[in-house]
Amino acid sequence: MIPLSTRMRPSSLEEFQGQEHFLYKGSLLYNAIKNKTFDSAIFFGPSGTGKTTLARLIAREMDADFYELNASVSGTKELKDIIERCKMKFFGLQKATSYVYIDEFHRWNKLQQDSLLQCLEEGVIRFIGSTTENPYFAVNNAVLSRVRSLYEFHRLEPEHVSAVLLRAMEDEERGLGKRKLPFDREALAMIAQRSGGDARVALDTLGFIADNLPKQGRIDLAMVGEAMQCQTTFYDKSEDKYNLLSALQKSIRGSDPDASLHYLARLLTADADILMIGRRLLVTASEDIGMAYPMAISIVTSCVQAAQMVGLPEAQIILSQAVILLASSPKSNSAVTAISQAMNDVKTKRLSDVPAHLKDAHYAGAAKRGLGLSYKYPHSYGGFVEQQYLPDELYQQNVQYYHPGENGREGAFKSYLEHLWKKKR
Repeated sequence: MIPLSTRMRPSSLEEFQGQEHFLYKGSLLYNAIKNKTFDSAIFFGPSGTGKTTLARLIAREMDADFYELNASVSGTKELKDIIERCKMKFFGLQKATSYVYIDEFHRWNKLQQDSLLQCLEEGVIRFIGSTTENPYFAVNNAVLSRVRSLYEFHRLEPEHVSAVLLRAMEDEERGLGKRKLPFDREALAMIAQRSGGDARVALDTLGFIADNLPKQGRIDLAMVGEAMQCQTTFYDKSEDKYNLLSALQKSIRGSDPDASLHYLARLLTADADILMIGRRLLVTASEDIGMAYPMAISIVTSCVQAAQMVGLPEAQIILSQAVILLASSPKSNSAVTAISQAMNDVKTKRLSDVPAHLKDAHYAGAAKRGLGLSYKYPHSYGGFVEQQYLPDELYQQNVQYYHPGENGREGAFKSYLEHLWKKKR
């Protein structure tokens, strides 16, 4: 039986989900495909994010011959056979270029990769390579120099995967639509959340459930939990994850490491995603600890990255370290209040231009316009010299956005700034 993920491959660009950072209606890549001007490219990123699918869609839109190889099972012999056929078409009556797609291109050695160079230079083929590795390390520089574009594929967001799953449930030709299976949208959302941004994993999980669903059964949270061997309590109420994340941050803000660890444990037990927890911890590091312990954001970033690399269950140790650090650190919200006040002034006040002495003066004619002439270079004055930096209105109002506190390192920053700006403050 053909897997559901294979049956549900998008048949058009309009069905393609995700990667909006480079593919959307009107983007350069989209227009290149529609205008049939697409050149060679390398796609790189995690599995199940659409690299092979997009390569096939491009070939279909180009209306050109398309050859596909997998570098893990094919070598230069198969490639040379394809190149010979492409040469006959390119140099023959048709004068047409063919597309060659090589999946897992990083598996080929330097000599194998270099076998593409001549035909790329001559324009005999348009090459699309895909890899899960960083192409700057896994692909020869000679090949990279002959490929116009590199496109990095990101893991799909849960909403993208949910859209793919919903289409599979409704599609009567390629999907499960004819079977009219009853399902809960929360169940599809759980599959999407637990698939790690991999559409293939999500679709094949759905296919497994559908093929083994008991008679009169329903695709619900319990069924998904059984299929994915995970708990479903996190998804019983849609607001639970936000309540737990809120409680985690507020407990950290309140300097209660025990309560903070309790809510971290509940999030992990309820199968929360590492990245979801990590994002909240990163925000907390700046919003609630901030200048009181500026290194907190760097340490938490390292912890979140390490947790993702290690994966659960060991990742819980690393996340625990981050939570304990934040809860035990001195607190300051000056970073959030400062930018909030500054943003409010920018949005609500009528402000004059940047002071002339702060404007760029590194081009011919700037001096004639009087730009930068009275600027005082602080390093020429021992590291600090008092001068106007704010626009006129705010300077005259003696506006101050940053109000440093006394906790932790921020007390030292406060003393330093007060010493420098003693006349103003």
